[in-house]
Amino acid sequence: METKKVQPSSVFETLEGLKEQGYNLLVDLTAVDRSAQGRVPRFEVVYRVAALDLETGLETKPRVEVRCEVGSEPVLRSARPLWPAADWLEREVWDMFGVRFADRPDIKRLLMYEEFVGHPLRKDYPINKRQPLIGPKEEPEGGVNLNRARQKVEYE
Repeated sequence: METKKVQPSSVFETLEGLKEQGYNLLVDLTAVDRSAQGRVPRFEVVYRVAALDLETGLETKPRVEVRCEVGSEPVLRSARPLWPAADWLEREVWDMFGVRFADRPDIKRLLMYEEFVGHPLRKDYPINKRQPLIGPKEEPEGGVNLNRARQKVEYE
């Protein structure tokens, strides 16, 4: 697999060039928090793309990995115009790491619930942090909503 390290300002153009070269599948998009190693900027966003033959489903070229170091400020353009699947992957990166994309100001959580505070895959996320318990919005018919009774959990 070929790896390309690029600056935040050229990630979209690099991905666009790969798409034009026949890389028609965004295999993965993730992030790594490098703060434990004292790295600045603290995050590395990783894109992996593949070129598939649409008839056979076989790869026609070696996969390419694009890596970009970023802070938590929105600096990257969304890859959604190139690969619609990037929508879910970018939401996951934001949800888990807090890395934002400049042209997605109203991004919604994907894995955690809306009331969740923080980003659990950051190295500085407190492992013992308590989160609010959530449950159904309405009381169940003829019963007690146990989740609502347990919602007296304090934030730390």
